[in-house]
Amino acid sequence: MNDAQNPHALSEDIALRIGLAARALPDTDPARLLKVLADAVGLPPTVAQLDGLTVKQLKAAADGELAEVDADSLKAALALLKGQGADIEPPPPSEAPLTEAEAPAGSIRVACASNGGELLDGHFGSCRRFLVYQVAAGAQRLIDVRDIEDSDAEDDKNAHRAALIQDCQVLFVASIGGPAAAKVVKRDIHPVKFPQGGHAREQVAVLAGLLADKAPPWLAKIMGQDTDDRVRFERSAEEA
Repeated sequence: MNDAQNPHALSEDIALRIGLAARALPDTDPARLLKVLADAVGLPPTVAQLDGLTVKQLKAAADGELAEVDADSLKAALALLKGQGADIEPPPPSEAPLTEAEAPAGSIRVACASNGGELLDGHFGSCRRFLVYQVAAGAQRLIDVRDIEDSDAEDDKNAHRAALIQDCQVLFVASIGGPAAAKVVKRDIHPVKFPQGGHAREQVAVLAGLLADKAPPWLAKIMGQDTDDRVRFERSAEEA
């Protein structure tokens, strides 16, 4: 049964988070934790829902299934559910960026908000790094991995993060708030949400395919056409 046939199917990233979080809780297996998450946020949980989850919600869900678990264990499990507790280093950049002269016409740069490995699983305001890909028609390469240190921000964390990817035209992110999106758009970067997360390279490959075909309106705007209405919080079915 594929994901379309099973509405409760978990992505590989979310399943890994739940498995790791269950191990951090005493006498808890993934099935027990899924019961709690089903009551707290519904199934299948999205990256955005897990980002917003609190210890209080975990303790109260499923008639207090985890009410007796100590606070430290719950905090550790919650960090794992948010993708923050078991960092996996991303692969090194595969190749150097193409120069302007080398890049094919219509080549763009895409930043992916990530917490571990080559996953697209980060909230804009809390992700650990940006994976930067150069994308052309039918091709893509990872050209940079930009770790984020919010202590470097003078007074505006969102503006600082947007500045880190100011050479990119597109931002792929699991979730982003309206004020943060405005800071991104101000730098002519187009945010696209992927609430279910996934593998960054796979999502970038889809975009490369769009560049090889007739680009949808939102992508055509990025490639130098009309730039009105740059903020998008959901992709349409045609653009998925």
